[in-house]
Amino acid sequence: MGILNRIREVIEGMAVHGQAASILKIKAQIDNLFMIITLGDMLGIPLLPPYYSLRLLPYMFPNIQSWKMYMLRERDVTDMIA
Repeated sequence: MGILNRIREVIEGMAVHGQAASILKIKAQIDNLFMIITLGDMLGIPLLPPYYSLRLLPYMFPNIQSWKMYMLRERDVTDMIA
């Protein structure tokens, strides 16, 4: 039973890997959009009044530094292809 379960898990993992990767990519895009809407004024894109941005700031504080580095990263033509 152990070997059959392992084989079944490997086949299941191979079948679901593409779906899991696309779900993680969509989640990252949604998180990025949320950060732009709430903290866009850091980049010069005021979309949400400052009152609401400040109310959401404690929840978003751990991610601000990595988000700013991601947004300000230099991009190349080859980044769009991948």
